[in-house]
Amino acid sequence: MPSPSGGIRPMPELKRLLPRFIAPLLVLAALVLGPAPGALAQSVGDTLAKFATDRFPDTARGVEEIARSGHPTALEIVEALGENRLAYSQADRSVYVIGKDDQVRSAETGAPVADIAPNQLRRVRINNPVRSAIAAALGALRLNSADPVQRRAAAEAIMQAHDADQAPALEAALGREKDARVATAISQALAALRIVDTKQPESVRLAAIDTLAERGDREALVMLRNVPAEAPAAIRQRAERAAAAVERRLSILGGVQNVFFGLSLGSVLLLAAIGLAITFGVMGIINMAHGEMVMLGAYTTFAVQEFLRTSAPGLFDWSLLFALPLAFLVAGGVGIGIERTIIRFLYGRPLETLLATWGVSLALQQAVRTIFGSSNREVGNPAFMTGSFDLFGISLTWSRMWIVVFTIAVFAFLLFVIRYTDYGLRMRAVVQNRAMAGSVGIRTNWIDALTFGLGSGIAGIAGVALSQIDNVSPNLGQGYIIDSFMVVVFGGVGSLWGTLVAALTLGIANKLLEPLAGAVLGKILILVFIILFIQKRPRGLFAQKGRTAES
Repeated sequence: MPSPSGGIRPMPELKRLLPRFIAPLLVLAALVLGPAPGALAQSVGDTLAKFATDRFPDTARGVEEIARSGHPTALEIVEALGENRLAYSQADRSVYVIGKDDQVRSAETGAPVADIAPNQLRRVRINNPVRSAIAAALGALRLNSADPVQRRAAAEAIMQAHDADQAPALEAALGREKDARVATAISQALAALRIVDTKQPESVRLAAIDTLAERGDREALVMLRNVPAEAPAAIRQRAERAAAAVERRLSILGGVQNVFFGLSLGSVLLLAAIGLAITFGVMGIINMAHGEMVMLGAYTTFAVQEFLRTSAPGLFDWSLLFALPLAFLVAGGVGIGIERTIIRFLYGRPLETLLATWGVSLALQQAVRTIFGSSNREVGNPAFMTGSFDLFGISLTWSRMWIVVFTIAVFAFLLFVIRYTDYGLRMRAVVQNRAMAGSVGIRTNWIDALTFGLGSGIAGIAGVALSQIDNVSPNLGQGYIIDSFMVVVFGGVGSLWGTLVAALTLGIANKLLEPLAGAVLGKILILVFIILFIQKRPRGLFAQKGRTAES
């Protein structure tokens, strides 16, 4: 062997350096020349054959292999398997994807197959281990999607699956990700895998703990609490401190969320009670059929949506705009009819009006059962009321949020009518001094009828809102009538502002008490509080002068 001084390196040194030059050349050649002809097809064909064996372990391995293959139809194949749309021919074991339109396509090429019907194929069966493999594979495949929403969902899926094999895919995706929100989701998914990976350096695992602590939700809390007991003391202590901080944050957010839920419940109570406050305050009528006005509004919404589904499906998202005036007219018309035919003869006899309106409520319930049936009816949510959104870490539903906005609008409309219209002026005159109002030419009997119709119409509008969050059934109104009376009595008979304050107060108190005392005991405590409060202030929070208050 020549001496090193002769300029030739020793053989061991040459062996060590050769891979540095040969490996890049091989990679470059592979990129330029591509795989050997038929190699990829043969590999994918062998993978697809695993789906046709009808054995769960083979199916799970097939899912893992097709996800790693980079095949153009890999995502479609895995999605079809999860949705029971992947099938194979028992004759030649070829695998096919059955589209949602029942179009059969080749799983290998994606080309349509015209001479095979779905009923000629056998569906590939799956079990729980296969479902887990599908979830992990979908997460890895969707990380390469052009849609940032899908990439973020893929990172979340990998985080929940705790699939350590996806760590390289996450690292690669993080390196090329440009969307900040998606990059954060990928970083958190990586942190969830690294925190329990004993092969990672301690500094990496500590950084993972900090990342999960920044996420700060219950999923992160579970992972922080599940740090292995054999982990180094520094990691366990950091995880315990982070978990305690996350628990404090979740407790605060939980309280804020309960307040929002209380506002939402208070809005529902306000919608249900505000019409009762008008009729009770002006007329002194204990209307036990008020809940049925709410029910009529809900069934009007159902009827409108059924009509639009069959006659104009494109207008379905506008169904509530059509239902609102119709519900007001239907419930208001029924209310005026009840006042003109029954209640007008019972003024000054509150017990008899209570019994009469209770009988009317039973009659209306039976009429609805006869027309629509006794089972619950489905009322759909328009697109703008579907789903939820996050606000400062709190998940809020669009349906509840829109109900709060709608309640504010209804309340403002009623204030305008009562304060700035001729009808509102006459109604206030009847409330303050009925005899004097009649002596100056106000037709008090028609004010009574229109007021009862207005209160019933507002209850019908409340039914439109309640149909979006509650079951539409003949008993819908019965669940709100008692709470409505509680709101009216607590706030002050005939006072709109009192009804607003009482409804929001009772709604928030109810939601804050539920985690501590339970739903039933919480309602009992609120009822006891109202009873004691009425003993001290019989006219409620906002005492209203008028016929009812002075009688």
